Amino acid sequence: MFWEWSLLTILSILSIYLFVKMFYFKSITNKEQRSNDLMKLTLQEAEILIRKYQIQLQRALGNVDILSEEMTKLRNELKLLKSRNTKHRQEAERLNGKIKALETRIDALI
Repeated sequence: MFWEWSLLTILSILSIYLFVKMFYFKSITNKEQRSNDLMKLTLQEAEILIRKYQIQLQRALGNVDILSEEMTKLRNELKLLKSRNTKHRQEAERLNGKIKALETRIDALI
């Protein structure tokens, strides 16, 4: 009789202990699962942001390429205009020299 009660008591205590332990580990597992789900969601959002910024960077780099091409064209035009300006100045100086030469001839004739 004593052994039966002892065995029943031990089994009851053991089953209650295991039952409590099972719920404890189940709650820990649920918390970890929620934490993992939140981490996955955060990583997905981070991947979306990274893709968004990659697209923006590619567009910006494309714009930089376009702007550098335009700047190169403008530099070439500026060089061309400077060379034209130099030619016009030289032509103006040559013509001014001829005008002065003609003025001196006119003065000599008067």
